[in-house]
Amino acid sequence: MTQSHVLASTVLVVEEQVSFTLPALCRASGAEPELLAALVGEGLLEPSGQGLADWAFGGDALRQARRAMRLARDLDLDPSAVVLVMGLLAEIDRLRGQLARH
Repeated sequence: MTQSHVLASTVLVVEEQVSFTLPALCRASGAEPELLAALVGEGLLEPSGQGLADWAFGGDALRQARRAMRLARDLDLDPSAVVLVMGLLAEIDRLRGQLARH
């Protein structure tokens, strides 16, 4: 008799209408405020609002922040390098999609 293993996974769906403050995005993504502020400075994240206390991020920022945080942590990259890598990964995804259509 064989044992079967059931793997549980958690899926988080964030709608585009959701808005995060900087502290809420930090909690949801696991990223430090300094990293997120640097990513704003690099142009990867584009919050509305005039300053750190007023920033509001859209739902898509969560995916970007999580990915950026993992790259920074796992590969020990600075924010500029994270933005470069994420741009290259986006280009790879675009090219794969283009190949799949042909």
